Amino acid sequence: MVFDLEVTTDRGYCMAIRGIAREVAGALGAPWRDPAAATPPAWPGEPAWTVEVEDPQRCDRFSMVAVEGLDPTAPSPWWLRRRLSRCGIRSISLAVDVTNYVMLELGQPMHAFDRDALRGPVVVRTARPGERLTTLDGVDRALDADDLLITDESGPIGLAGVMGGASTEISGSTTAVLLEAAHWEPSGIGRGVRRHKLPSEAAKRFERGTDPDVTVVALARAAELLATYGGARVVGGVVDVDTRGPRPEIALRADRPQAVAGIPIGADTVIDALRIVGCSVAPEGAVLTVTPPSWRPDLTDPADLVEEVVRAVGYDEIPGVLPTVPPGRGLTADQRRRRSVGRALADAGYVEAPSYPFVGASVLATLGLPAEGLHALRNPLSDEEPLLRGSLLPGLLATLARNLGRGQRDLAVFELGAVFLPGDGAVAPLPSVDRRPDGETLAALLGAVPDQPWHVGVALTGLREPRGHWGPGRAADWADAVQAARTVAGAAGVELTVRAGDQLPWHPGRCAQLLVGDTVVGHAGELHPRVCAALELPPRTCVMELDLAALPAKAVAQGPHISAFPPVHSDLALSVPADVPAADVEAALRSGAGELLEDLRLFDVYTGEQAGEGQRSLAYALTFRATDRTLTRAEVGEAVDAALRAAGAVGAVRRG
Repeated sequence: MVFDLEVTTDRGYCMAIRGIAREVAGALGAPWRDPAAATPPAWPGEPAWTVEVEDPQRCDRFSMVAVEGLDPTAPSPWWLRRRLSRCGIRSISLAVDVTNYVMLELGQPMHAFDRDALRGPVVVRTARPGERLTTLDGVDRALDADDLLITDESGPIGLAGVMGGASTEISGSTTAVLLEAAHWEPSGIGRGVRRHKLPSEAAKRFERGTDPDVTVVALARAAELLATYGGARVVGGVVDVDTRGPRPEIALRADRPQAVAGIPIGADTVIDALRIVGCSVAPEGAVLTVTPPSWRPDLTDPADLVEEVVRAVGYDEIPGVLPTVPPGRGLTADQRRRRSVGRALADAGYVEAPSYPFVGASVLATLGLPAEGLHALRNPLSDEEPLLRGSLLPGLLATLARNLGRGQRDLAVFELGAVFLPGDGAVAPLPSVDRRPDGETLAALLGAVPDQPWHVGVALTGLREPRGHWGPGRAADWADAVQAARTVAGAAGVELTVRAGDQLPWHPGRCAQLLVGDTVVGHAGELHPRVCAALELPPRTCVMELDLAALPAKAVAQGPHISAFPPVHSDLALSVPADVPAADVEAALRSGAGELLEDLRLFDVYTGEQAGEGQRSLAYALTFRATDRTLTRAEVGEAVDAALRAAGAVGAVRRG
């Protein structure tokens, strides 16, 4: 039985495939033919090109070989085109197809240069100020000082490990080709890909690490295919700039896999498992000196070796034991409050509809909300929404509009989420990706993080109560938005005061200000007609937004004293100036009635002609009760008179 490796994957992560094939062959005791282990031919003569690597830390091996006599009209063989197609790669020309095929076969990306287009020696270096490169996709790119380049006397001819340059592209008349294969430092390739937003099949492999031992083998394989199907011949010897040091050795205690896995794993099992994946193992007493193979750059620490050993033994051999949960931990007070609020709104018939925390300046202008001071993202998902939201309303209204556009009519949605308050103008620094940020950079990053209080918002339109045989239904109005705020306050365990307000984007005559004590924590009411028209929402759409983080902590609940004595009910109708808030009248009544007042509720508001010009009628239901006796008519009358006197201070008089 002989194992041979063939391209069958559309991703080409051949190092992993080779490792699996080697393990299977080792387990079966069968020989295994590794294409990367082939010995390249001895090309006589001096190299046909001169190469210099200025930064060996980022390119520790760079290999090139020149071929000439290539027939530019020679087509790629059918089997090669078929394999490329099955791997998701388009056939272009014989020279390009061969480099792509070798990349898939050996896991070593390559590049082919038109040798007649090169000028002078090849130099691998970082970019210089002001340099630019037109890549194979036709885009002229400004280069960064961190970009690693392949250059000649004319300047950059390729973005190393990512994409070649258009000036040396293989054309339909190319007969002389310079083949290149190298081993690049992975993190530098990753930075270049993200900087230029230029992902490529080669970069995907270099980012994950390639086998540095395969570069010359890949050149030999490509030269062989070009000679077989294109009539090309190798000119001169191979250029191989190899500055690698010895492979790092890892010290591993033979009993460490057993200690980590919690099951018996002998030293012989550890050694066999590591040798199967290609490692060289030298036992020295209780410590094993392990040298990973060149195709496993991910094996750098003892923990990596332990993982390989446990994987070979089998994860299913490790028994599952649940850890002991430490007592006394649970949700924080803020988390419990948010859950209580969410459940209360859901019970009230609202549907939670989270939205993205990104907004655009045009939407904020439509709503009359300020955009100044909001935090802008350096790399937003959408150029139309580059700002972090300072309010939940844009997302809620977008949800309403989207559902209305899909045929929904009666909607009531809510959202619980963080908003991002304007800060002091501090800008977060952009840390380097090649090292961990230092303490000063971390402090600057944390200092630029904005305050992110949690808000709760609702939006509703259409019928609040459905129509049916019981009646025509009831449309949602501003009172429903206010009631949603009361529902939130009740779930949070605080007392909410409501009074008239004037705040965009609410209708100036149908906006309620929500207060806890003297602190304004939100607004509720109908949207301004202009906003409804601009966002194509139905007239009288209602919204509420409340700062959940501004609500005081919930006090410890105490059961009320239950009186065994009967209550006394009394109704009181007051004539009040139209500009006096009902909340002020209620506060005056409560303060005047004193301790005997058990409950006070507004049950009717009348603003017709009989109320008088500039007046309105407010009707309250009062409940009086004492904890130690049955109240007399005289005591209730005194309490009502006291409440009336207090209400008179805000302009209220009793109606006959």
